Amino acid sequence: MNRFDWWTRTVVSRMRGKNRDAGAGFVEYAGLMIIIAGIFTLIDGLGLDGLISGAILDAVTSVIGG
Repeated sequence: MNRFDWWTRTVVSRMRGKNRDAGAGFVEYAGLMIIIAGIFTLIDGLGLDGLISGAILDAVTSVIGG
């Protein structure tokens, strides 16, 4: 068996085998956490945290009628 055949069998077995998604959940979770941390850092760095909290306070106040 040459290297290409070996590589093809390995790739196909990983795509269709019983462990095809092993570890994918952790990678997706870690990526999501990195994106969320980046968003929070961006909001804090641009000084939007006061603006966002003020807008939320205004919305809640208008909903509860206070």
